[in-house]
Amino acid sequence: MKIKTLTAALACALPVTGAFAAALDRSGQSVSAFLQPNNYAEASISILAPTVEGREAGTSTTTREIDDMAKDYVFGAAAIKVQPTSNFSFGILYDQPFGADAKYEGQNIFVSDSTNTILGADQLAAIGAARVESEFNNLTAAQIVGAALNAQGVDLTSAAGQAQYAATLAAYNAGGATADTINTAVRAAIAQQVAAGISGVNALLGTGATDVKVKTENLSFLFGFQPTENWNFYAGPVFQQLEGRVSLRGQAYSLYNGYDATIGKENGWGWLAGMAYQIPEIALKASVTYRSEIDYDANVIESIPTLPALALLGSSGGAAAAAIAAASGQTEITTPQSVNLDLQSGIMANTVAFAQIRWVDWSNFSIRPYKFGLVSEAVGPLVGRPDGFNLVEYSEDQISANVGVGRKLNDLWSGSVSVGWDSGAGNPVSTLGPTEGYWNVGLGVQYSPAPNYFVQAGAKYFWLGDAQAQTGAQSGGDEYVAEFEDNTAIAYGLKLGYRF
Repeated sequence: MKIKTLTAALACALPVTGAFAAALDRSGQSVSAFLQPNNYAEASISILAPTVEGREAGTSTTTREIDDMAKDYVFGAAAIKVQPTSNFSFGILYDQPFGADAKYEGQNIFVSDSTNTILGADQLAAIGAARVESEFNNLTAAQIVGAALNAQGVDLTSAAGQAQYAATLAAYNAGGATADTINTAVRAAIAQQVAAGISGVNALLGTGATDVKVKTENLSFLFGFQPTENWNFYAGPVFQQLEGRVSLRGQAYSLYNGYDATIGKENGWGWLAGMAYQIPEIALKASVTYRSEIDYDANVIESIPTLPALALLGSSGGAAAAAIAAASGQTEITTPQSVNLDLQSGIMANTVAFAQIRWVDWSNFSIRPYKFGLVSEAVGPLVGRPDGFNLVEYSEDQISANVGVGRKLNDLWSGSVSVGWDSGAGNPVSTLGPTEGYWNVGLGVQYSPAPNYFVQAGAKYFWLGDAQAQTGAQSGGDEYVAEFEDNTAIAYGLKLGYRF
């Protein structure tokens, strides 16, 4: 086979190019199908089977093991490209670019059990003591004495009760042992009320396990202009649909233990643009593609059963809880912009080398559901976050690369091998996706029973980067609640391609 026909014989590298990338990145958002010659269509499916295990660490008071929390993830892609003239082309690409599927199990700080409290024991003790002193200091001498006599069962509406009250108040104002005894008794009574309030709040905590599922679907509409055989300029709108849900459970999330959020199917629009250069005679092809951010004003359905816990902060906390319960608003979500660079060149007869490089702007990505954010602003000063904190955020941009070699073995069979690397999106990372980047190796095979169609299969093995996992309240700092090490994943893919 001549070198210039290799592009057709090795239509793409592997059908699992993205599979497991930093943050929520999954498909890799390739436009390679649109850059195929003439009329072309393809459909593919990929299956990701990760194993992500760890243990409690950092600020956790226990060091229990954490079972595999990553679920298998299945996603598909399809494309059609039409070349009505030598200078113009049109294509539609479908993929599922961003997603997550995880659930914690077993006994750990991400699963609720009967020992969970709204805050750690030391924090609750400190808050309880502060609340007792605050309430006691707000009482006048008359109120303190009245509370003490009420606790003894004295009827303060009777003449005898009024006389006892006047005598006791005089003795209290004189100080000494009587005042100390009364103060101790009133503080104890307040402490009982505060303890009952804390117990009631603890009863509001959620049951079950931390669980997250995110899915996006993209339709990219591409219009291409080819002024010469070598150049291809393309652009078009992108329609994206986003949906997801998250449940936070366990001691790790304190006040948010029991929090649920559901994002229904939300629609957004963005755009992409790019250009490609090729020299068919040597199977050289290079392309660069930019995809814009896509903005949403999402209606997130939130449930925060522990809102009454804000009353532990004092009267202002109780007012804040009531205001948050009655509040409503939209949540701003922006899926990130990205740049893909694809390179390919013949290096010898029947052999091509390829490279795919991707950048994703995860450092500017965050999700702060509306009521979640209001609660975070109320409690943020307690954890050093006076402006509140996000449910999810990432500290660094993602850079990934996939390089390999493809070779035609005979008229029916072709194969490829590849090596991939992903930088991750920062460490510590969110507890909802506790890995940082990867290394991988991949193998692909292509069977072409006829010149106009092929079947392609591939697999990749991933060594996932070790990570420290932190909650939203810890994001932006060095604190973390768990660590995940020595994890792996396997991805499988199957693709059908057809030229017409």
